[in-house]
Amino acid sequence: MPASILIVDDEKHTRDGLIAALEDDFDVFAASGADEALRMMDAESFDLVLTDLRMGGKSGMSVVDKALSVPYKPACIMMTAFGNVETAVEAMKRGAADFISKPIDLDKLDAAISRALKLRQERLKESLDKKPSAPSARSSLKFKSFSGEIVAKSRAMNAVLDTARQVAPTKATVMITGETGTGKELVAHLIHLSSPRADRPFVPVHCAAIPANLLESELFGYERGAFTGAVARRMGRFEAADGGTLFLDEIGEIDTQTQVKLLRFLETRSFSRLGSEKDTSVDVRLVCATNRNLLEMTKTGQFREDLYYRLNVVEIKIPPLRDRPEDIRPMTDFYLAYFAEENGIKAPVLAPDAYAALERYPWHGNIRELKNFCENLVVTCGKDMVSAADLGARFSPEQSSAPSPEPKLLVDSKMAEPSSPHTFSKRENELELIRKALEAARGNKSKAAELLGISRRTLHRKIAAYPELEK
Repeated sequence: MPASILIVDDEKHTRDGLIAALEDDFDVFAASGADEALRMMDAESFDLVLTDLRMGGKSGMSVVDKALSVPYKPACIMMTAFGNVETAVEAMKRGAADFISKPIDLDKLDAAISRALKLRQERLKESLDKKPSAPSARSSLKFKSFSGEIVAKSRAMNAVLDTARQVAPTKATVMITGETGTGKELVAHLIHLSSPRADRPFVPVHCAAIPANLLESELFGYERGAFTGAVARRMGRFEAADGGTLFLDEIGEIDTQTQVKLLRFLETRSFSRLGSEKDTSVDVRLVCATNRNLLEMTKTGQFREDLYYRLNVVEIKIPPLRDRPEDIRPMTDFYLAYFAEENGIKAPVLAPDAYAALERYPWHGNIRELKNFCENLVVTCGKDMVSAADLGARFSPEQSSAPSPEPKLLVDSKMAEPSSPHTFSKRENELELIRKALEAARGNKSKAAELLGISRRTLHRKIAAYPELEK
């Protein structure tokens, strides 16, 4: 599997030129600014980030800081048209592996990428070779306070945290279930931080964000020559998480072949890299999450029953936000204060009728929707006191009590129009939507998936189901 590179530059012609220069040798992604890059690094892991320094909005330094804060840290190379010694030193102090000036010399860029990727592999290997001994299981382990975003006042959510407290010191595999946006990864991270593994890596993997044909090598790694383009041995996520916790989000999306290999790991605590016959043993605790009904999937053959019971040793069900309205006010206060501090402005105060409107609203997007609402309110309201009338039409009593809309693809209305007014076939309409999304994205599957409101892996699966799209 080729190394993955995220290009971050607000100049389109620069992005396009770098994509064209690198896409034959690497799995290339692109972001038009720092904010988009930060979101992409939350969703996917990259081997290297190539970022411009000066961009509209946040600078490339924020991209480097984010890259070095994620568990699976990519190497970073800074680009700038304003190159000078001071900037280069600052970038290197932040943790950038290299520095290159614009206009980009492609030969120098190739050399810088090779050095950065090699250095990253060496550092990963060193970190594994220097494993500290595990803390004694008998040591008293207090349930650590979590400085993240878990705010719980309701009985239902406190019951979730009680279960997390009980399971944290053990080695048991945990399955976290709940709707999208309920905070499953936060609970998984809390379990890790409250366990004897807290000083070792917490490695999250969003299974739906990685194409099916790449997931196995991403998890288990590969040997040099395992397939075309495998020019060097690559360590997988299991090895990166050795001694710590591997969090497999959207576990219901993994393909049958990866399910078999995952089951074998759970039985033997070992695996083999692609292209190798040698077993590698690691000490990894698995925490998984899903918004799907895996038990029903076992009945249709989509998910192995034996793997389901291996993974579901302890199940933690996170209730949707609409079922715990007591948490809405404290969570709103938390996020308003958080985004106010982040933006350097004063947090608005909500009137009692505004809180009542928020508690009445169904929050179909759960915590993720509430978080986005709070950020929007902080940066756009312009008022010290916010009443229910200031919240917008969707929080009116009539809208809040309306039934949840049917899920739909997030595409432009013109794009969604079928080619014929008499086309009612679900297959034909979906085919038409995918075709138009690909046309709008000029063939870029990542952008097309974003237009459609689905993961890139789901888009690849749908394209494979429609031979007409390959013509």
